[in-house]
Amino acid sequence: MSLFGEFGWMEGLMIVIFLVGYGLYLGRIIKISRTLHTPFKSIFIKLFLRTVFMSLLIIALLGPTFGESKREIKSVGKDIMICVDLSKSMDAYDVQPSRLEKVKFEMKKIADAFSSDRLGIIIFSSEAFMQCPLTYDQNAINLFIETMNTSLVPSSGTDFAPPLRMALSKLEDNEGPSNQQKSKVIVLISDGEDFGDETNEIAKEVEDKGYKLFTLGVGTEKGSQIMAGRGYKTDKQGNTVISKLNTSSLKLLASKTDGEYFEINESRNDVNKLINTISKIEGQMRDARVIDASANRYYYFLLAALILLALDILISVKTITI
Repeated sequence: MSLFGEFGWMEGLMIVIFLVGYGLYLGRIIKISRTLHTPFKSIFIKLFLRTVFMSLLIIALLGPTFGESKREIKSVGKDIMICVDLSKSMDAYDVQPSRLEKVKFEMKKIADAFSSDRLGIIIFSSEAFMQCPLTYDQNAINLFIETMNTSLVPSSGTDFAPPLRMALSKLEDNEGPSNQQKSKVIVLISDGEDFGDETNEIAKEVEDKGYKLFTLGVGTEKGSQIMAGRGYKTDKQGNTVISKLNTSSLKLLASKTDGEYFEINESRNDVNKLINTISKIEGQMRDARVIDASANRYYYFLLAALILLALDILISVKTITI
């Protein structure tokens, strides 16, 4: 229990100045009363009321806290697994400065928006790798985002099934009651070139689990060349490869899991919409604890001061005019 809450040096200085001034005021009243031979008892009631209600106002300003109360603190949050395509096509520069660099910038915004939730990162091309397990550590998440590049994974095409399977596995390890499964979120970021055969099967598992799957397409339908060393990537016939955004596979994947499709291109950025959509998902309660809390009871003293102020105004006492 604490009689007074914390207050700054400025409040303390103001209280000292007030007390000194009020002391001088009382001394002046008494001096004038004695000089004019006015009975001190006639002004005692007024002085007493004013002294008491001003004292009560000072106590209210100090923020007195007393009494014991219990408060339940609940920890609520979501588990968000972000799957990032690091195939060579993500080096295309139809989205400046490149698809991957733009994704890294936007991922930091996503991480910042969900700082109270657990985030994890899976990187993939034809295979999937755990880049960052589910964590609250924002510094670790930003570090892993910054170090992402297309040389971290094999450059043999893109397959959505491995990252989705890994995301399912990691989210199941932290699974709660069935009514909380909707707080599990998967975000798949890619240019949409899926060459896998098991994506539909994995999408059905995501839907059965009740997890939310959102897809974020990066690129343009016009597409662009892909840098490879000092030149551009070519196919077996020597033709320059043009990587284009394939929205159909990403939209289909999102629709099969009751999710939504979002896009980043040269004139459109749906990342804020993605953040708002995920924010609307109710988080699961991770734990609850009861703590002791003392409430600020300043209003008792403030109410008493106002009552005395009203009495001071209503009570008329014959005294001198100052």
